[in-house]
Amino acid sequence: MAIAPASPTGSARPSAAGAALLRWSVRALVAVTWLSAAAFGIYTIGFYGGAVPQGVLEQWNRTLPRLYEAHAPLATTGIGLHFLTGSLLLVLGPIQFVAAIRARAPAVHRWIGRVYVTAALVTGIGGLAYIALKGTVGGGPMNLGFGLYGVLVVIAAAQAFRHARARRFELHRAWAIRLFALAVGSWLYRMDYGFWSLLTDNAGESDNYTGPFDVVMAFLFYLPNLAVAELVIRGIGPGSSLAWRIGAAAGLTAATALILLGTYYFSAYYWLPGLAMRFAARG
Repeated sequence: MAIAPASPTGSARPSAAGAALLRWSVRALVAVTWLSAAAFGIYTIGFYGGAVPQGVLEQWNRTLPRLYEAHAPLATTGIGLHFLTGSLLLVLGPIQFVAAIRARAPAVHRWIGRVYVTAALVTGIGGLAYIALKGTVGGGPMNLGFGLYGVLVVIAAAQAFRHARARRFELHRAWAIRLFALAVGSWLYRMDYGFWSLLTDNAGESDNYTGPFDVVMAFLFYLPNLAVAELVIRGIGPGSSLAWRIGAAAGLTAATALILLGTYYFSAYYWLPGLAMRFAARG
């Protein structure tokens, strides 16, 4: 992500330093998010996708009750597409923010963008179809929270594509950042639950996802992401102040450290054991 140079005033040097600080904090966050989200994407494809040829889709319910039920094939198809294309979003998203690719291989950037937008639309629509046909395990609050999430994903994907086609690249970049912030929501949903479990021993949770914490999490897994996205969008704008850039950089650095900690925890205790179980079943 390119950051506009500071204006030629007496504060040019501090402003340039603030821009550089924000630029590196964005790069660190994108890199760590990519590694962690890609690991989760691989786990999702391996665990959920691997259950299809093995004929053990009921194992999906280990992570979320009632996710798979044999009598609801359309809902299963919708959520299956949601998982598959959502994994593509996690793996492909950060590639679109690599400035060298945009500058030296614009055709690659455009084609990945088309795949990305298509995957985002399928992810959002697939999740909405699942909610409409079957509903979530958490009932009304989860239906509302997850439904709003699906609608926002579809809107962000459509807006990113529309502005790119019209060559309004600043607006395109802003919507692409929002779309990626939403795309990592499913990954952060699990990670947030993991941190909460460690800190509170599952306080406010219930088996059917109707506890106070469950209700809050139906919205919390993506709304803070959008707030961080707005920090980035405003921080990289040409009119951004030094204080804003430093504050944004501090917030992004804290998010990076949290993601690193969560990635270690989930890789060690959930993702790697889940993949090991799937490969052991194949053997």
